[in-house]
Amino acid sequence: MDLSFSPSQQLLQQSARAFLQPRCPPERVQEWALDPRGFAADLWKEIATLGWPGLLVPTELGGSGGSVGDALALVEELGRACFPSPFIASAVVATTALAAAGGRRAHALLPALAMGERICALAVLEESGRFDPAGLTLPVVAPGRLTGRKLFVSDAHVATDVIVLGQAAAGPTALLLPMDRAGITARPLDSMTGDKLFELELADVETGPDDLLGAPGGGWALLAPACRLGALARSAEMVGAAQRVLELCVDHARVRVQGGRPIGGYQAIQHACADLFRDVESARWLVWEAAWKLESARPDADAAVAAAKAYGATACLRVARRGHQIMGAIGYSEEHPLHLFHKRILAAGLDMGDAALHLETVARAIGLA
Repeated sequence: MDLSFSPSQQLLQQSARAFLQPRCPPERVQEWALDPRGFAADLWKEIATLGWPGLLVPTELGGSGGSVGDALALVEELGRACFPSPFIASAVVATTALAAAGGRRAHALLPALAMGERICALAVLEESGRFDPAGLTLPVVAPGRLTGRKLFVSDAHVATDVIVLGQAAAGPTALLLPMDRAGITARPLDSMTGDKLFELELADVETGPDDLLGAPGGGWALLAPACRLGALARSAEMVGAAQRVLELCVDHARVRVQGGRPIGGYQAIQHACADLFRDVESARWLVWEAAWKLESARPDADAAVAAAKAYGATACLRVARRGHQIMGAIGYSEEHPLHLFHKRILAAGLDMGDAALHLETVARAIGLA
């Protein structure tokens, strides 16, 4: 069985790499990390002309109608370039949820998302930090008023719309709200990784029946598949970042001379680089296997995604940490790009559920729960 990318997906990766290499060097990534906006609006417009934000939008709504594999091929390259953008949250998770929800407002928003004209954020987490229905305490009434707060909302400062998941009488319920509605305030949160995360304060926000996304009580069922794809996309992003760490370490081992010869000639460094390769390739094949199971609607797809996310979060972080050991002192300086990839892997490993959460899914799938 060949789980690798198809020729068209490989071409997408190659074109993405050719596009990103001159436009997204490590120096610019470092500048964007220190910028309050966090990414380049002009570059977002450029990738919109390439159709990237509309990759998963149906063709009848102005998108490309791409597959899960198409999205993962692209996201892996975004991770390799450490490209900061709201792509996964908006073009993967929110787009998938809106396409599944249907309805007038969702279908009206999708063409604008595909063109990169609008950006949709996702507000799920609250004080408990739990990424499951039990963690939802925000009371949702539509029509009515919405008061409370959501935490760790990615890119809320640039989003034009937000999907808010709360608890209604019927159960978990999702709302689609414009960010400029009265009572919605985004406050930045400090982040060690440089990700732009926000507290979303909802102060007596007016809601109406048109704001409902999907059926009342069906919010978690609607968002769960989208978040599952988001978790897999984050896994692919980690693989791309870890791949770049591997490349940087191998290049360094070839030119760094110690004791009269390149350090790559020493068995300890050779073994370390071999360990990096093992971790990167293992994580990559788990992502590809999960993508195949999702696309073929296999019953164990959820467990496959969870395994890819749990293993990727651990293995790719191990790659970053071993990379610092191979690089030595230069790998700990901000002038070297290694810290950017380390931080991206760390953030991606926590987003859409950490390793512990996904290991619980794997445990339930094999009857250990």
